[in-house]
Amino acid sequence: MEIKTTFKVAIIDMYQGVANQGMRCIKELLNTYADSNSLTIDFDTYDIRNTAIAPDLNYDFYISTGGPGSPIESTGTNWENAFFAWIKNVEDHNNANEIKKRVLFICHSFQLACKYYNIGNLCSRKSTSFGVFPIHMFSNDVAEPVFEGLKNPFYVVDSRDYQVIDPNFDVIQKMGASILAIEKERPHIPLPRAIMAMRFNKYFIGTQFHPEADAQGMSMYFQIEERKKVVIENHGEAKWKSMVEQLADPEKIMYTYNHIIPNFLDMATGNG
Repeated sequence: MEIKTTFKVAIIDMYQGVANQGMRCIKELLNTYADSNSLTIDFDTYDIRNTAIAPDLNYDFYISTGGPGSPIESTGTNWENAFFAWIKNVEDHNNANEIKKRVLFICHSFQLACKYYNIGNLCSRKSTSFGVFPIHMFSNDVAEPVFEGLKNPFYVVDSRDYQVIDPNFDVIQKMGASILAIEKERPHIPLPRAIMAMRFNKYFIGTQFHPEADAQGMSMYFQIEERKKVVIENHGEAKWKSMVEQLADPEKIMYTYNHIIPNFLDMATGNG
């Protein structure tokens, strides 16, 4: 059997034209992985929120990004309908074909996938979550290959105004899905913890945080005077300092960066 060395990837760009670090990080991860494993990975991007055009099934795997705005208010829009139709198309393909297609949903895309499957209560947070935070694996009993090598807890970049809470366990069980990670426990705050990662099925996985966050690149980004000013104005100087310090810690964001998406790519390319 011939070993496949060339792959086509569709990146569903949820950023709606807003300047971001996510697309840079994802493309760099794909290029670095391809170089390290002597593969060719070609990718196309789909600006779905501006065009309502989703990728077809002529791709080996898919990555759907984070992005700004409300995952609640998009209900009924042409682009959200196109996104949900694409989820169903890939799922139908996987159910009917021997060669499967894997999908990674990140942040805004994760929230929409949870909305599509009715995983839990998708709602606004009381305040923005922004910074570097520990994330706890939901159960040590669930062996998740994409999380292989991670510690418990592990650290992530989180940036969101929305959350998925109050899991619908009957729905999750019926789907054969599993919750992989949840927010840090805060006994002093009487609020439910958000679902931070899910395996929706054997080939679909998602995170509410940003596994693509590149510690070095993001640290440089947040030290640009204009960005630094925006973070301090919105979140305070202490948050900015904490963010920069934690991005410099090799056991935190860089560790997550070096594990989650590379593990996903191992599975998607059959390279693991």
